[in-house]
Amino acid sequence: MPYLIAGINDWNAAFEKAGFKNAIVGKEWPVGDKTMSLEDARYSVIRYFASDIENAYGPNVADPRSGEILEAHIGWYHNVMKLVHDWYMIQCSAVDPRARKMKFDDELMGDLIRFVSSHEVGHTLGLRHNMGSSSKTPVEKLRDKAWVEANGHTASIMDYARFNYVAQPEDNIGPRGLYPRIGDYDKWAIEWGYQYHPEAKDEEEDKKIMNKLAIDSLKNPRLWFGGEGQNFDPRAQTEDLGDNAMKASEYGIRNLKRILPNLPDWCREEADQYDNLSEEYANLVDEFGRWMGHVTKNVGGVQETLKSVEQPGDVYEATPKATQKDAVDFLNKQLFATPTWLLNKDVLNKFANPGTEELLSRVQDNILRSLLSPSRLYRLTVCTGRYGAAAYSVDDLLTDAKRGVWSELPTGAPIDIYRRNLQKVYIEALGNLVNPAPPTAPPAGLPRGLVIFTGDTRNTDVPSVARAQLVELRSEITAAIPKETDKVSKYHLQDVLERIKEALNPKDTNK
Repeated sequence: MPYLIAGINDWNAAFEKAGFKNAIVGKEWPVGDKTMSLEDARYSVIRYFASDIENAYGPNVADPRSGEILEAHIGWYHNVMKLVHDWYMIQCSAVDPRARKMKFDDELMGDLIRFVSSHEVGHTLGLRHNMGSSSKTPVEKLRDKAWVEANGHTASIMDYARFNYVAQPEDNIGPRGLYPRIGDYDKWAIEWGYQYHPEAKDEEEDKKIMNKLAIDSLKNPRLWFGGEGQNFDPRAQTEDLGDNAMKASEYGIRNLKRILPNLPDWCREEADQYDNLSEEYANLVDEFGRWMGHVTKNVGGVQETLKSVEQPGDVYEATPKATQKDAVDFLNKQLFATPTWLLNKDVLNKFANPGTEELLSRVQDNILRSLLSPSRLYRLTVCTGRYGAAAYSVDDLLTDAKRGVWSELPTGAPIDIYRRNLQKVYIEALGNLVNPAPPTAPPAGLPRGLVIFTGDTRNTDVPSVARAQLVELRSEITAAIPKETDKVSKYHLQDVLERIKEALNPKDTNK
């Protein structure tokens, strides 16, 4: 209870900047007081649910005539504690010894509850998610003990930045540099939304004042609002950290490599039949896959910087070509080259039946299919048309991806089972680009004027470039087969050669 209340009261620092003292106060519900009801609109409450749902939510009820927030009922499911436990264990146990067990001490769990409480209260105050906030923190600052403990790893608690997984053990960063907290953006947003402006004589004057404040705020990058993360902007993503996904993920992987071999000890509980280990290993692989997704979003990325007409510059820009190339190179190195460190037999043999799906293969397949998806390649063609040689093209992507996925061809090296599976996915994905399925109609009921991609690349450069890449790959595989000495690898290359022939010359199923 005291940690939930602390999460509420933490917002007073923001309201003081806006000119209000003790503007928000959290109190315990007076049990037994029959004059009060949870259904009474005069009271805003955090309502506890004895549920295994791992979540919490923070809505508000506003007067549609004025926008005034009238009341809020935050929903707090019991198992949000398991959610924050798993996040913190996988993201921070390499640097925080308190996180190396299945049940956290009250002080640590209380701190994690406090952060979630503050986030949900932020919603009730009218703040939206700001998924771009964390992108304004340079990655190396996340390892700077003095800086990150003073400023926090993200400028907004309304971001899904969770915990500082970039920090390394040798950085000696304490809890203030690991947890989210109300930051510079949150304080500014409350000041912008709640401060009284007596100099405004009417609505138009008030609008001008507010617009000027918004424009002036952009002089400080930490006050940037990056939106909900539902566009193609790699700067606005959920669960990510820092201004460079490749650098941040590299540091994160270093920590996962430290955590994984210790999981059997850290997950141990009396009479547990490795359920804990199974679940935390899955969480670790999910975290790894999430970071791979952060990197992938750079490819075909479109940066969206919302502006009013008074502000200079464009709203839309392509993610820099060098950044996109770095992203593909990172995937080639960290994911498509089999990350054998994830295949720790001392861990897997405790719970993973060899007859079940490999979690690593699922991550590899999903990311490769996403990387080569029609929608991503379509964005690359449009950006190439708009920005010319400065843009990362479809041919650039397929050339860079092929170099990584098929790196064994020039050397005749054996191809391991994960790579063989991945190469088959590559052929399938390019075959689908050469022979695209008919576009699907957009679903009914979409807002008027909303533009969505329907999957139609038939008359773009995408099939042409994909066909050229398959033809080139066919020649390389043909030349590689005689050099391959590993029997299964040779069988594999003979098989994918036939698959390429079929993709280039599909059978007419109507005959």
